[in-house]
Amino acid sequence: MTTVERVLGKKGREIWTIGPDESVYDAIVLMAEREVGALPVVTAGDLAGIISERDYARKVILKGRSSKATPVRDIMTSHVVTVSPEQTIDNCMSLMTEHHIRHLPVVEDGGLVGMLSIGDVVKSIISQREDEIQDLERYITGSR
Repeated sequence: MTTVERVLGKKGREIWTIGPDESVYDAIVLMAEREVGALPVVTAGDLAGIISERDYARKVILKGRSSKATPVRDIMTSHVVTVSPEQTIDNCMSLMTEHHIRHLPVVEDGGLVGMLSIGDVVKSIISQREDEIQDLERYITGSR
């Protein structure tokens, strides 16, 4: 089974964060620059929440709010579902499906050590299944 640690080892552990008092506009600019769909919200080194493009669409645009005048804290999701590096990618997929989320912060010893997106998880599961198929084909043809 593929673990979060293994995926982070391939993907990298670079994380972009934003503070709760920064504007939603600044968060959206950072997401666009870094080509990510969500940012962990960090205050005093601790994970305080997460802000996503979905939060922006539903809590700013649809409500007619100003992204430059709205602080991140007003629209961020405070109850954040996180995973540890030891968890399996299959477990991550289950959590994402159950909670209807697309991003999982990875936390170890209380600190943020990475981020997984639904794309990372799907890519890993497809790769894992392809490896299993190749193993079965080699077994069936006796070319092991």
